[in-house]
Amino acid sequence: MIFCVDDDRTIRDIEVYTLLQTGFAAEGFSDGVSLLAALEDRKPDLIVLDIMMPGMDGVDVLKKIRKNPETRKIPVIMATAKGTETDKIQGLDTGADDYLVKPFGMMEMVARIKAVLRRCDPGKEEKDLTVGKIVLSGKERTVTVDGKRLPLTFKEFEILKLFMQNPGTVFSRERLLTEVWGVDYLGESRTVDMHIKTLRQKLGIEGSRIETVIGVGYRMEAKA
Repeated sequence: MIFCVDDDRTIRDIEVYTLLQTGFAAEGFSDGVSLLAALEDRKPDLIVLDIMMPGMDGVDVLKKIRKNPETRKIPVIMATAKGTETDKIQGLDTGADDYLVKPFGMMEMVARIKAVLRRCDPGKEEKDLTVGKIVLSGKERTVTVDGKRLPLTFKEFEILKLFMQNPGTVFSRERLLTEVWGVDYLGESRTVDMHIKTLRQKLGIEGSRIETVIGVGYRMEAKA
């Protein structure tokens, strides 16, 4: 089941119609309030969420979805006419899994939905990861260093999890954008550098495990 949220009825109806025609179950909602009410009883496989809506905008709705333990793992694709890099980063860093800029083709939407569903396969078991004094719980979505819990943002957590799942692997900035933000390279890599910097700071001494590979990107070493 795919939930489509847009205050424009024409766009909403086209999205739902296209999904039904391509084999998905789909339902439309005109605003964030009605979506959040529906989520109390039903959990979709994915949400296509417009940002520019009257009252509660899509970013605020997404924040509520990510804060609720019952809904925080539901994949969300943001759909909006706002297409600047800053707007994309804001939506993605809030916890969106992908980003569609209006006007977008319906087949592009379907392709993005399928790609996100593959990445967010609920059948994947979340296991605890340990590197040095860092312990990451995928199930609880917590990180501790030497027993002390760290207040990581959504993207900082995802970056750290990717590094800990692949110790020694070098990740380019472009690949980190694709793997963590779920989109193609946005044209600027500074958002990755900023997240790496704050992640290192929060990890303290253990942050030195995240090494800069000059001219390439970053990697985490599982050294003793």
